[in-house]
Formats: sequence, structure tokens, C-alpha cells
Amino acid sequence: MKTVIIGASPNPTRYAHMAAQRLEDKGHEFVPVSIKKGEVLGKEILNIRDEPPVENVHTVTMYVSASHFEGWEGYVIGLKPKRIVFNPGSENEVLESMAQSAGIEVVHGCTLVMLGTGEY
Repeated sequence: MKTVIIGASPNPTRYAHMAAQRLEDKGHEFVPVSIKKGEVLGKEILNIRDEPPVENVHTVTMYVSASHFEGWEGYVIGLKPKRIVFNPGSENEVLESMAQSAGIEVVHGCTLVMLGTGEY
């Protein structure tokens, strides 16, 4: 099962990049997706504008604010994740409502903290 990182960044000082590193360290497969180009730990960032298909998604972890994410909610729901983690600053009432209607678990938390405490 995979974790899709929405808002992935090649910049190692960004929380999305730190989450990718921690996911890899803990043995979780991740897929970086963003409007940004580049690589994260040797994986090419997939362009969200292309709505890239990803199979076997367990978690989508959000690192994009709602104001910058409008229009891609259907894409995230279409990935059919078991849960969506809204990291601080990425809260999105529209996506949350859609997720709950689709039976997707919604978590308001921090992926880095969850990984650090074994809650992931």
C-alpha cells in the first residue's frame, strides 16, 4: 500500500520532503505528486495537473492549502485512499466532506508526528 504526498517538494527543508524521507526510513512506499517539478529521494514528482493514476493507495497526506487546491478534490477521492491526513495548514472543508461521504477516514494531524510516535 502506498502513501501519496500531495504538495511534494524537492526542497529538503519543506515538511512534505521530510515526510517522504521519514516514510522511506520507516519502509512505507510513497508517491510524490505536486505542481512542482523535480525529484524526491530519486522519485520523479508526478504532475497533479495530469491527475496521474496511482494504485493501491492507503493514505493521501496533504501539504497544500485549500486555496491552492481547488479543483483537484475529485482526483484525490478517485485515488480511493483508506484515509486522508490533513497536515497543519492543509485543512480543506470541501475535500473533507467529499472524503467522509465516500467513507474515507479523515485525520487532522501531522504525518511527521504520526510516523515518529508509531501512529501511522
